[in-house]
Amino acid sequence: MIKLFKKHSTKGGFTLIELLVVIAIIGVLASIVLASLNNARRKSRDARRVTDVKQIQLALELYFDAQGNQYPVATATCDATANAKGLEVLVTTGYIPQVPRDPSSSTTCYSYASPATGLRTTYHLGATLEETTNPALNGDRDCTSAAAGCGAAAYTQGFAGTDPLYDVTP
Repeated sequence: MIKLFKKHSTKGGFTLIELLVVIAIIGVLASIVLASLNNARRKSRDARRVTDVKQIQLALELYFDAQGNQYPVATATCDATANAKGLEVLVTTGYIPQVPRDPSSSTTCYSYASPATGLRTTYHLGATLEETTNPALNGDRDCTSAAAGCGAAAYTQGFAGTDPLYDVTP
């Protein structure tokens, strides 16, 4: 006689428990990857900030040599257009193609200060880093705008030079 209904001895597919275990494992692995990715992004932004400060510093030195041994006047203005605390003159005179901005926000300028009066033969330039353990912080100036040995006693738009601020002077 012919059997009309066949009974399979093995079932196909996964159980609900097996699927939940796999989803949980994928979730744990994804959270580990995202945590390390955020750390890498912070380090990348800090490396960009240090490079930008060095690029501005080089442009300032070229400006100083060509413009009668004076650095540009610092201003308080920093906006999304061309104003970048007085550094926009480096663009108009051709020393850099554009003033670098902080990688986390296109409207955030790097800190720049110059003497308020007299010859501007010094400056104070800096960027706030996200990683307080960044090795670049070991070789920067760490001085306030009015500290002895860090340039002029009175800057326009002065700022504190304490870490996590990566700051340079000539």
